[in-house]
Amino acid sequence: MPYLCGMKPSVVKGTRDFGPAQMQKRLFIFDTIRQTFRRFGFQPLETPSMETLQTLTGKYGDEGDQLLFKILNSGDFADKLTEADLAQGSKKLTPKIAEKGLRYDLTVPFARYVVMNRHALPMPFKRYQMQPVWRADRPQKGRYREFYQCDADVVGTDSLLCEAEIILMVHEVFRNLGIQDFTLKVNNRKILAGIAEAIGRPGEESTLAVAIDKLDKIGRDKVIDELRERGFTNANVSALEPLFTSSGTLAEVLATLRTWLADSELAQTGLAELAETLQLADALGLTDSRVELDVTLARGLSYYTGAIFEVKANGVSIGSVSGGGRYDNLTGTFGMPGLSGVGISFGVDRIYDVMDELNLFPASAAQGTQVLLVCFDADGRALALPLLSQLRAANVVAELYPDLAKVKKQLDYANQKQIPYVVLIGSEEVQTGQLSVKNMTTGEQQKLSAQQVVEAMSSVKA
Repeated sequence: MPYLCGMKPSVVKGTRDFGPAQMQKRLFIFDTIRQTFRRFGFQPLETPSMETLQTLTGKYGDEGDQLLFKILNSGDFADKLTEADLAQGSKKLTPKIAEKGLRYDLTVPFARYVVMNRHALPMPFKRYQMQPVWRADRPQKGRYREFYQCDADVVGTDSLLCEAEIILMVHEVFRNLGIQDFTLKVNNRKILAGIAEAIGRPGEESTLAVAIDKLDKIGRDKVIDELRERGFTNANVSALEPLFTSSGTLAEVLATLRTWLADSELAQTGLAELAETLQLADALGLTDSRVELDVTLARGLSYYTGAIFEVKANGVSIGSVSGGGRYDNLTGTFGMPGLSGVGISFGVDRIYDVMDELNLFPASAAQGTQVLLVCFDADGRALALPLLSQLRAANVVAELYPDLAKVKKQLDYANQKQIPYVVLIGSEEVQTGQLSVKNMTTGEQQKLSAQQVVEAMSSVKA
């Protein structure tokens, strides 16, 4: 198709094309995650790319609202606008010209779906969702305006078995992807609230968490400086000492926290929940656990009310690749309060970067066509057509070069697509029924009947 007026084509900043080689690898990640979700009883769900702005706004805070992509109303969207409307500014103007927006995440659309279908859904309801989301962010390395989320959530139960199953799912997903060296950090919002109580700053766990969340990056002294800047006294900071010094096995850290936070009923509840979750995970058969208790973990404090999860792949300079937690009021903003849930989200783009950096993609993940049929003439094609059908019936990915072109051109095509095998069908092959099968990697050739070709390609695929 010719360029319009000589315009050079481009993609929108913050978005990307994924060519066949990248898509093969991305699909490997999607398929691995999807298989795990299904094995744990989660059902697939998709929601529209667009939601009403009424559904989206007010759910992500002021900053999130600014990052929503709005969609102009159809037709002459400015037809009824007045000078007074324009003078009111963009915030007041937007609802008059845009009623819809692109979804910002998968959680709010899920909550909307649950409320709309609550009478038809089995409770607890387990769903997984793997779809793109959009954010009008400033594009930079590792941050895109369009990216995929892979979420699994259970709503309608407070059972800690759900948290335990998330721990098992995380281990299964990363091991099946080939990412063996990872850490699953866990914490509980109630423990953070208990620490704030224990140091004399009840209700200020969010302020505390913002500072201690930077412990790995800036170190203890600068965390203490930041807390003092935020109004924490010397007594408050001194009372935090066990946070900086507690170490050892998971059981030892739990014991230290139980002693330190003995006077906080809320913290004791959080510690008990965490201990029970880990016991359930053990009972479910968790082996070679990568779970680590990190009381400084503070993601999503605005909505998580219980368990908090975060996964980091070790040995790479990439942030968290998965995260989630327990929330007590997912559907409250839609008029259905008190529905508790817990969920996990896998970041496909970051997982891809980890696997690419560590060279973890199996060869099969990048494999496309396995065998190309190369015909010298029309007689060769007549022999190739039924063979092509037989190969595909045996689940072998096979192609027939569409044109009767020169053999070199057909072999160049095989090399360009990295097709490992070609079947050469010329006049000799037509007469004898013995087809020439060439390994494009080693250059070796052998003569096989059509049936033997199917058997050979099937065994290579297996």
